[in-house]
Amino acid sequence: MIFKVKGYRSAALHCGVKRNPLKKDLALIYSEIPAIASGVFTKNNVKAAPVLLSMKNIKKGLINAIVVNSGNANACTGKQGMKDALSMAEKAAFMTASNKNEVIVCSTGVIGIKMPIDKILDGIETLSYFLREDGLFGAAEAIMTTDTAKKIACLNFKTGGKDCSIFGMTKGSGMIHPNMATMLCFILTDVSISKKMLDRAFKELNELTFNSITVDGDTSTNDTAVILANGMAGNKPITAYGKDYKIFYNTLEKVMLSLAKKIVKDGEGATKFIEVRVLNAKTQKEALKCAKSIAGSSLFKTAIYGGDPNWGRILSAVGNSGVTFKEEKVDISFDKMPIVKKGVEIKFNEKKAHNILMQKEVLVIVNLNYGKESASAYTCDLTEGYIKINAHYRT
Repeated sequence: MIFKVKGYRSAALHCGVKRNPLKKDLALIYSEIPAIASGVFTKNNVKAAPVLLSMKNIKKGLINAIVVNSGNANACTGKQGMKDALSMAEKAAFMTASNKNEVIVCSTGVIGIKMPIDKILDGIETLSYFLREDGLFGAAEAIMTTDTAKKIACLNFKTGGKDCSIFGMTKGSGMIHPNMATMLCFILTDVSISKKMLDRAFKELNELTFNSITVDGDTSTNDTAVILANGMAGNKPITAYGKDYKIFYNTLEKVMLSLAKKIVKDGEGATKFIEVRVLNAKTQKEALKCAKSIAGSSLFKTAIYGGDPNWGRILSAVGNSGVTFKEEKVDISFDKMPIVKKGVEIKFNEKKAHNILMQKEVLVIVNLNYGKESASAYTCDLTEGYIKINAHYRT
């Protein structure tokens, strides 16, 4: 499958960060003209060097290139870590005739290990000679760590009479918890849009998509989500709310939600995809907060893994969420099967409930009956497979 977005070229290779020579570990993405950029980054107080550098560079509003390695997080590596991140930016800028302050640098992998920087710099030089329009698929592979599959999404649409595209790639299957961004995500579009409107759309949608997922409750030191818009579609610039903005916003939402769900479905050791839908909360913010509380509960996730209709764990998580509600108003159902009415259990078929929870995709609905706002959070079950993967991550 070939994915192209006007004005972007990319390439990927194995440079030697990962042990397996068959696994790509370095990617370079280049925009033919500096692109309007927006980004969100981890709220973990321990931030990796490339995160700090990218946060600084993106404030300027224009980005020309993204360089990313997998296999080494370049986190908790002291002053040398920042020197290495700067070296990656400088090399990528030099090889693409860009400004070093217009480069996003990302790293993902093991924390606390010094970077094999010479291998990476040599790799960046090699990549610059092989940049191509159809190289995005390889880049999506190069950012993977414990992922079992590439995570990509692409949609074409029309705005202002012009054909436009949005392409997204992401990685992550562990250390995923909603806290501003999620792992690594790069979205490329050829739409012409102002910095103000791009920021508004991306940051709002981040809350409803990437910030609504959890796998294990851990927030990475390297979480980065970035969108570039180079304007090469040639549409009239989107500078305010209106029909064109709505079309762009809705398309971007579909791409981001697709990517977010793919992260959850590929959760480490996961066997099930779970949507927690909270209805009739006081505010949308409280609906999302409540849904996240349930989705992040290890007791809830293990119950779903075992197909155990233990609704008490759900109501307990609602109580721990800090949202405004009344216990005697809460209804709970598994898909279309009512389990709790007005805060107490109603008679239900245990075997049927078990069978519902043993499906590959599970829907849990919690109706607070306290307002009119709703939201969903997405998670996966917690299994022995998660423990096995993370007990031997470095070995």
